[in-house]
Amino acid sequence: MREVPLLGPYQQDDLLAWGQGVSRTAAQFLSNVYSLADRLPDRPTVLNLAASRYEFLVGFAAAMIRRQVTLLPHSRVPHVLREMVRDYPDSYVYTDHETPSGMSELVPVLSRQSSASECCPPDIPVIPLDQVVAIAFTSGTTGKPVPNRKTWAALISVAQATGARLGIKDREQITVVATVPHQHMFGLEASVMLPIVHGLAMHEGRPLFPADVASVLMEVPGRWLLVTTPIHLRACVAEGVSVPKRGLILSATAPLALEVARRAEQQFQSEVREIFGFAEAGSVAERRTVAGDWWRPLDGVRVEQEGTACVVRASYLPVPVSVPDRLSVSPNGEFIVHGRKADEVHVAGYRVSLGELNSKLLQVEGVQDGVFVMPDEQSGLVTRLMAFVVAPGKRSEEILRALRAHIDPAFLPRPLVCVPKLPRNETGKLPRETIEEMVRWWREEKGRE
Repeated sequence: MREVPLLGPYQQDDLLAWGQGVSRTAAQFLSNVYSLADRLPDRPTVLNLAASRYEFLVGFAAAMIRRQVTLLPHSRVPHVLREMVRDYPDSYVYTDHETPSGMSELVPVLSRQSSASECCPPDIPVIPLDQVVAIAFTSGTTGKPVPNRKTWAALISVAQATGARLGIKDREQITVVATVPHQHMFGLEASVMLPIVHGLAMHEGRPLFPADVASVLMEVPGRWLLVTTPIHLRACVAEGVSVPKRGLILSATAPLALEVARRAEQQFQSEVREIFGFAEAGSVAERRTVAGDWWRPLDGVRVEQEGTACVVRASYLPVPVSVPDRLSVSPNGEFIVHGRKADEVHVAGYRVSLGELNSKLLQVEGVQDGVFVMPDEQSGLVTRLMAFVVAPGKRSEEILRALRAHIDPAFLPRPLVCVPKLPRNETGKLPRETIEEMVRWWREEKGRE
């Protein structure tokens, strides 16, 4: 089987990562990787929880050299991590900060701080393309997270195709800055694999607040690529942050509202591009949001209609992968996304996507965040859609009046609950279990009245 080097077109002294006043060259990275690989526990799987993007990559690369598989949890909430190591009892944890609560009692924990003084190895390791290097888990928005095995070929191919679509040249002076966790599939592909395949630099941190994002981008030498999510981009636009106008924004994990994309392009003076994908297949297609609704598959990827469903085909996928969204596919393979199949609800004989309703809700003036929910109706307490909304200074009656102008009365949420914030995870998603907890909380509060 063909093998591909761990690093792309870097020279030994090329900058690979920077952050917190420290720069890391490709040579230093390889030295760190070999040093760590010699000390890894002899176990088949590793839960890599490194907070630093650079430290994560060191652990990820060292694990590959040892033929170990990295687990990519859908969340870093302690109970999720404990459940994962129970499912994979032969694992160990790799971290660059304090150990999550309760983990050391379940599996071995290896903590590491990289040293730049280790001697540089003479060669770059090569990884077989068919080697399974990671297991990515679905987000849990529609139920229990499902594992998906990822080969080196899949990660390399997606990074190559994404870079080509974005017009990135090898060893171009571009720094990748990401608000997305590197343990997430999109975060791994766009903020880790994209740089190392094309010889770019990465910022090792994860700025979350708009002011922090702006501060990091101001420090970037040359061009920047901001890998982010709609929830983070929306916050940056709302805050009106100012950044150097020589970058590119890449968004994924949820649909990006057209108005947010327009305002971001005007404010950042940079194009906003979106990636469509899901854990089972990885990144599938790309579009410039303001240019229209059609998605164009990445090179080497085909999206095809099969009966009432759609599938993704690619050379690195062992079998066609079913698309969890409803699509309209054109003869040339481009497609429009109509929302998740699992998001479709039926109310009073009508059918609608929760995603469409969420989009309408976020267009209401004063609404900062919000989500429509179809609760479990078995209890008989709630028989209609409800919504949780973050809108400081707004009353639920005002928001409902505004919604009436945009959605059918059958879909108006009853109740519409105003809350201080929504408990979104690191990629801006609301897992199904989190939504169910919110509904239970509301019912308990209602029961006390």
